[in-house]
Amino acid sequence: MTRSRRIILLLALTALVSTGRVAGQSVVEAQKSVPAMAARPFEPSEQLFYEAEFSRSVLRKLDVADFKLSAARTPALDPPKTASATDDPPPYLLTFSADVTSKGFFTRLFNLKFRERIESVVEPDTFTVQKNTGLDEQGKRVRATEMTFDRTKGKMYWTQRDPNNTDSEPRTIITDFSGQLQDVLSAIYFIRTHSLEVGKSFEIFVGNGGRVYRVPISVVERKKMKTVLGKVHVVRVEPDLFGQNKLIDDEKGNFQLWLTDDSRHVPVSVRVKTTYGTFDINLKRAVYNPQG
Repeated sequence: MTRSRRIILLLALTALVSTGRVAGQSVVEAQKSVPAMAARPFEPSEQLFYEAEFSRSVLRKLDVADFKLSAARTPALDPPKTASATDDPPPYLLTFSADVTSKGFFTRLFNLKFRERIESVVEPDTFTVQKNTGLDEQGKRVRATEMTFDRTKGKMYWTQRDPNNTDSEPRTIITDFSGQLQDVLSAIYFIRTHSLEVGKSFEIFVGNGGRVYRVPISVVERKKMKTVLGKVHVVRVEPDLFGQNKLIDDEKGNFQLWLTDDSRHVPVSVRVKTTYGTFDINLKRAVYNPQG
């Protein structure tokens, strides 16, 4: 049950987040930084609320979790570590946060309560993650993680601690990388900044659990869909997440993400098919503040 819960969190947050597995030190050359966009669809602030449902065999549309995703500009109190010491620091950073809470089916049937909270800080000009913190609560079991990214040194530092056992040694991994890097939360927003044309594909690089993964993204379909935003045109995006040496290497499955086919590219629906069953994550409410 713990394993399936981890799969739910990782899949849902990658598309719209788990702490990942530990691996040895690796070296990755990520894609090069791209020029900053004049305006991004989630700036200056945005909140998205989702509900996750589970289906398998005779079990249909059972509530399993609530999701809240937030994006905001925050003051750049400390200049980010950029590739060049002469670069002027941006006046603000982008802060993304996610909160996932169990409900309904899992809570009643398995007496299982979980909550996952994640925050990512992104340098806006290069859209590269500077820091990621997470807190994973499963009943009495708690794990705190932190990832920091130093572009000047080409290093990613990952640490996991047990806040309930201060005497235990933290697990730490240092990974070399170069170029532009995302985590499982910032990747959602980074995908939204792309021009999503059917038949096109691109790659992103995601740091998770001390490793860096190359994730191909394909845009495969355009259609009309009934959503909380009305009946709108959407595009279906499929990140390649399952398989050997991929983000989810111990499962078979298929991942589909639907985003509005407009300038905002709002994630309105996710469908994840796994050996456990099918998970549907649908947007229930969206709040956008153009004034910040």
